[in-house]
Amino acid sequence: MNIAFCINRLGLVGLGATLSSLIRNCSNKDGLRIWFLCANMSSRDKNQITKLLRTKKFCGTYNYIDFNPEQHFGVFASLHGDWTTYGRLLLADLIDVEQVLYLDSDLLIETDVCELQNFEFDGHILAAVGGGKFEYTLGNKFYLGKAGMSPETEYFNAGVLLLNLKLWKLKQVKNECFALAKQYQGELPSHDQSLLNIVCAGKFAKLPTSFNCQWEATQPKPQVADKMILHFIGSPKPWDPLGFMLHRGYNVWYQYYDSAWASYFGQLTLAELNRVWHIRRSYIRCILNRLRAKKAA
Repeated sequence: MNIAFCINRLGLVGLGATLSSLIRNCSNKDGLRIWFLCANMSSRDKNQITKLLRTKKFCGTYNYIDFNPEQHFGVFASLHGDWTTYGRLLLADLIDVEQVLYLDSDLLIETDVCELQNFEFDGHILAAVGGGKFEYTLGNKFYLGKAGMSPETEYFNAGVLLLNLKLWKLKQVKNECFALAKQYQGELPSHDQSLLNIVCAGKFAKLPTSFNCQWEATQPKPQVADKMILHFIGSPKPWDPLGFMLHRGYNVWYQYYDSAWASYFGQLTLAELNRVWHIRRSYIRCILNRLRAKKAA
């Protein structure tokens, strides 16, 4: 089974637990092929990934593919000055396989991904966990107004996607996404996730709901199933500064903590301090919520 990640240096802190949980809970580790799309990463960073895979006794195959996100997507709206997230739009060009499970690097994978081995797409370009509607999304004014989406059309989070790369190529989905990104330059509320939802317009195959269970910092653990893919959405993440105090999923995440990985990637850099500055409002909200909860108790 093919697994793909699009990663940069900032995303590597969370990737350690994502990989550890993926391997620990997979019933056929030898059958996994992991593809890492690396945005401006050093050979030392890649060596740390290799070291972690060996430590976890991973016996499948893995490949590193370098790409420059700014070169491909620099004219599109960035996420705090970064375009790595758009990298998944290139997977059909860079990986010669028929389908691939794309995973974000802020997940805990406590279910067996091999359950998707013989998944039927039923003519769709991708499969995702649905359940949302454009009416209630972040940026709904853009979707309903400029993009012309129906309020009742189903919307998905793109942190876990099973991509039908064969059909993706046939339908030239990348070109369609690029055209939309240029049309709505600077307006996309959720970057490439917005593009994919507009392209699909509610027509996508459905993954089991347990495959993308979203967990915000101040919320209790989702109760969707016994075994889930937990998705740490929003900020701060459990591994962010003060995450051990502010994120209610910290203890669950810590079960997959690797000390060697943390010692290498857990050090504060200028880029990470810059991220903290960008998400400062999220920190303030979390702290205020904790104070209110203590006062109410």
